Amino acid sequence: MAPDFNNTEQAFRHLSDAELRKALLLFRTVGSPTLVRLGKVLMNVALALRIPVGWAIRPTVYAHFCGGETIAESEGTVAQLARGRVHTILDYSAEGKESEKELDATRDEVLAAIDAAQGDERHAFSVFKVSGVAPTPVLRDPGSDPAAWERVKARVAALCGRAAETGGRIFIDAEETWFQGAIDALAEEQMSRLNRERAVVFNTVQLYRHDRLAYLKALTERAQREGWHLGVKLVRGAYMEKEREKAAEAGKPSPIQPDKAASDRDYDAALAWCIDHGVSVCSGSHNVASNALLCELMERAGLEPGDDRVWFAQLLGMSDPISFNLAASGYNVAKYVPYGPIREAIPYLIRRAEENTSVAGQTSRELSLLRAEVQRRKAT
Repeated sequence: MAPDFNNTEQAFRHLSDAELRKALLLFRTVGSPTLVRLGKVLMNVALALRIPVGWAIRPTVYAHFCGGETIAESEGTVAQLARGRVHTILDYSAEGKESEKELDATRDEVLAAIDAAQGDERHAFSVFKVSGVAPTPVLRDPGSDPAAWERVKARVAALCGRAAETGGRIFIDAEETWFQGAIDALAEEQMSRLNRERAVVFNTVQLYRHDRLAYLKALTERAQREGWHLGVKLVRGAYMEKEREKAAEAGKPSPIQPDKAASDRDYDAALAWCIDHGVSVCSGSHNVASNALLCELMERAGLEPGDDRVWFAQLLGMSDPISFNLAASGYNVAKYVPYGPIREAIPYLIRRAEENTSVAGQTSRELSLLRAEVQRRKAT
């Protein structure tokens, strides 16, 4: 049975009164499309001109959505989440690197995050973006530079292999469609190699694409045929406007679902497929209805809330009423905890602000529940 996702006392217990007020102000700000657009322009200008912006971002948006600049700095966030029975997924937020030196440095940082999680039950998964360890031209066309592609494969194998060696599990994040074919190939190769005894490597399926439910079903059948365990992280998606614009420019059909209802339908169908077919699944969703549905699907299938084959995940600083209420009811829950230098995290922070602005009802729900908790505390 799904928990009460409106229990604000449980949801915000980890926040002090000052932190609660700061979160309320932040979500008021990101609820304004005008302010978000202006902030995006100013941040991009600051990046281009190399203007120091840490003084403005660190105590506000960065502190809310990120753990710290290093793994060590993120320890306070990890401990705070653990007190609420919520696990951590350390997510190194640097992206868009191109030189071999930078790509190797990103690989090494993700390896350090994997090692930091070893033997620490507060951590649930490791994660990386392939674009952090692969040059953009090679992801677009792996045949453009065979030697570079082999280096990419070696970095991905090193990360997935380290997760397996340390007894962990690792997500390979989804990205834009023009990268995803290469990412799928890399993920499937590592799942076939390392998921023989258990699901170690998880590919990510974006259900705002109209072809991904069919992909999930075909991948399930392949895993069963070849004798390995499939692990997937299900998300709706994060690149909708960019995808539509790119398709329009190329004169091609959009890969994106025609509307939100279609995305919701396929997302929920994917949850049911995974439960019905024994696929290890992490539901990466901020949607109340989908989280409640997964609880219901587990109950119907006779799965206990703490069954390790099923996880729920949300982003740090978002949807605490979902995360902490699920965890309090015994479900496996983790928060993505991005970390890294402030300048490196700016693209991530811009996406979070845009996501809160664009998702219908997301910010209004966050604001409503934050206000409710402020009033509850005043009354007690």
